[in-house]
Amino acid sequence: MTYTDRMRTLFIDADACPVTREAISIARSHGMQVVLVANGTQNFERHTSRSGVEGVQVSGGRDAADFAIIERLGPDDVVVTQDTGLAAMVLGRGAGAIGPRGRIFHLATIDAEMEVRHAEQKLRRAGGRTGGPSKFTDEDREHFVERLERLITQPGRS
Repeated sequence: MTYTDRMRTLFIDADACPVTREAISIARSHGMQVVLVANGTQNFERHTSRSGVEGVQVSGGRDAADFAIIERLGPDDVVVTQDTGLAAMVLGRGAGAIGPRGRIFHLATIDAEMEVRHAEQKLRRAGGRTGGPSKFTDEDREHFVERLERLITQPGRS
């Protein structure tokens, strides 16, 4: 099967994704297949019982879910992830990437975001603190829904 023969897919990096339900609903309303991919012991059954939704459980390390997504990814697909590294790989494959707070990743800025990520990792390894994300809010959820709709329906994503 070639990419042109397959259904457009929304992949969800499902470990600790707070917008899984919303992402599935939006993707299915646009006729997209949905694939949930996780390293952890996720309870996919509540989602995979729906038509067009598949769960993929991976093992083998921290980045196993990322590589499972990249391996299946087509150029018109979309990935929901908090991981800047995965987003960079997704954009490199010509697909779209969005964070659970509605942040759309772009080719024009991903290199700078990767540099910031690397600097923060170095700081943490040296014992420094970088702070975590703020509490996830209803406003974040609404922003995600609006942006995912836009990402799916508008051409020229990256």
